[in-house]
Amino acid sequence: MKKYLLLIFSLVMIFLAACSNEDSTGESKGEGATSTDKKGDVELTFSIWGNDQHAGMYEEVIKGFYEENPNIKVKIDLIPFPDYQQKMSVLAAGNELPDVGWVSEAMVSQFKKNNILSDLSEFGEDAAFDMDDFIPSTLELWKHDGKLLGLPFSTPPMILYYNKTMFEEAGLETPTELALKGEWTWEQFEEAAKALSAGEGTNRTYGARLFREWTNFATLPSHTISYGGSMFSDDMKEFKWNSPEGIKTFEMLNRMMFEDKSHVPPGENIEYEGGKVGMYSAMYSYMTNARQITDFEWDIAPLPKGPNGRAPLLGQAGIVAFEGSKHPEEAKKLLKFLASEVGIQAQSEFFVPARKSVLESDKFINIPNNPSRESIQLAMIDQMNDGYTYPLHEDWTKIESEIIKGIDKLYAQMESPAAILEQMENDIKPLLQ
Repeated sequence: MKKYLLLIFSLVMIFLAACSNEDSTGESKGEGATSTDKKGDVELTFSIWGNDQHAGMYEEVIKGFYEENPNIKVKIDLIPFPDYQQKMSVLAAGNELPDVGWVSEAMVSQFKKNNILSDLSEFGEDAAFDMDDFIPSTLELWKHDGKLLGLPFSTPPMILYYNKTMFEEAGLETPTELALKGEWTWEQFEEAAKALSAGEGTNRTYGARLFREWTNFATLPSHTISYGGSMFSDDMKEFKWNSPEGIKTFEMLNRMMFEDKSHVPPGENIEYEGGKVGMYSAMYSYMTNARQITDFEWDIAPLPKGPNGRAPLLGQAGIVAFEGSKHPEEAKKLLKFLASEVGIQAQSEFFVPARKSVLESDKFINIPNNPSRESIQLAMIDQMNDGYTYPLHEDWTKIESEIIKGIDKLYAQMESPAAILEQMENDIKPLLQ
């Protein structure tokens, strides 16, 4: 009797075990399988600091990724740029980083130090991915200790947008016309800004605006470098902006804002697209705003030059796979798709592409409402080898904060340009050492 009961108990246990290893359709899951394995669904988070237009572009292009990877879904996390680096650091501390994300050049040093960027060197072994298509200089920022820590999606030089209608009505040669003759200098820039400035109150027009946000000083070093100066030593151990060339730059800004009143006043948000600003320095990504302008004719030109030539900021941004992802292989699949020729072509609506095949393509040049091929060649493509890159330092956010404090003093007319730069040097020197 005991043997009989034991046999029945054994048969019941075998039956229950078999049932527990089947899903609702009766198909076996296999040893070690889980409900997640059954579905195979993976959700990746992709963080960017752009705007709704950028997010919409990614939503559209990722549809092609879904066709090849139907089990992977992508959530786009839109974070304001001023908060981006700090938020990534907080998420890293809590092991909650996104799977894939944008990283700017200024963030690379800190993220590398924190070991949160995955190595992508294996992409070079994929002949179909064609790493040789990337412009070599665009990869330098992402190569460290034999590893490839990201892939560039944006490599633009800073350019000058100008109101062609305003120039023509004032009877002035345009920046493009002067640049083609080799005469587009910072002195000509100041003279044009004065000539374009007129009116009072709400009817006032200004010749220039050198900042997108008032904390963004990226155009100022271009002036300094073009006169033979620099912001820092090459090894980032010395602050070099406190120099005759640096003082000349701050004096130019002071003169345009407070003497000639040819530059939009500090804190005023008078936008170029409103038709009351003659010249505006910005990256290629601003082109999405410019393409919608219908009230006046506009064009682009290179930044002015000094005795030492031109030095536009080369803004570099890349896409990385963050360490600690629960789905590292899927994250790399997404990154590889976004950095493929198809992905870079889609992103070229907003960003200057790092792939030669896309940069030189008619599809990039002939985006609707773009400037002419000649203007793009002159203002951007011809300048890509002559610019400066943002300084790389682990404490860049602290250094940048001290620079902004100094520029705020200039805006408030608290001290002279020379005194401001001397104080900047005193405040920044300990951070570099």
